[in-house]
Amino acid sequence: MKILVADDDPQMVRALRITLAAHGHDVITAADGREAITTAVAAHPDLVLLDLGMPGLSGLEVIEAIRGWSTLPILVISGRTDSADKVDALDAGADDYVTKPFAADELLARVRALARRTPNAADEPTVAFGDVVVDLANRQVTRDGAVVRLTPTEWKILDVLVRNPGRLVTRERLLTEVWGPQYTSDTGYLRLYLAQLRKKLERDSSHPEHLLTEQGMGYRFSPDTSSAAPEQPDTTS
Repeated sequence: MKILVADDDPQMVRALRITLAAHGHDVITAADGREAITTAVAAHPDLVLLDLGMPGLSGLEVIEAIRGWSTLPILVISGRTDSADKVDALDAGADDYVTKPFAADELLARVRALARRTPNAADEPTVAFGDVVVDLANRQVTRDGAVVRLTPTEWKILDVLVRNPGRLVTRERLLTEVWGPQYTSDTGYLRLYLAQLRKKLERDSSHPEHLLTEQGMGYRFSPDTSSAAPEQPDTTS
């Protein structure tokens, strides 16, 4: 796995390079926020280890910039112990947060956990519907050949739906997989994000052909418009 370590502390970078390389990882580094972004764009790492308190651009700004074009895993490694800092990082799009100092075994376990969430490109299909192509391996969506920018949450919802073509995906399942089991009654989230997805991906968002609502139950992805029933307005709550 290729891992980008973005930290302005040379000793920390050296320690992480030694630890990660010893476990078979290819390590590239960045010493400030701007370099972290340019390196992520140029080198296409599989995972980013990111410090929050870097010069140039802050770690939060780096997370937001990366999330503008990629859903690659981001693990924050920071000396900031305030829960507000952790919440801000996770809300910005980080996948996990480790507080310095940390044990090498804990860090490696978290890296492995994030790696398990990253699909093997050879096993991932490309899903096409209408003028949209969803590349599950690279987690990229194009429409008429142009890249469509999705938020991390929009991608997670779309990912669940397109992996279950033609099948009903209940609201509870979507809420659990995207936000967690404590949010299974917050159906307003789904209505909001499905509306945004339809605006980005459907030919006519007010009459969707592929991202369909099953009233009172959930949602269904229909890649074939010939089998899709006319969609009624989503009034479920």
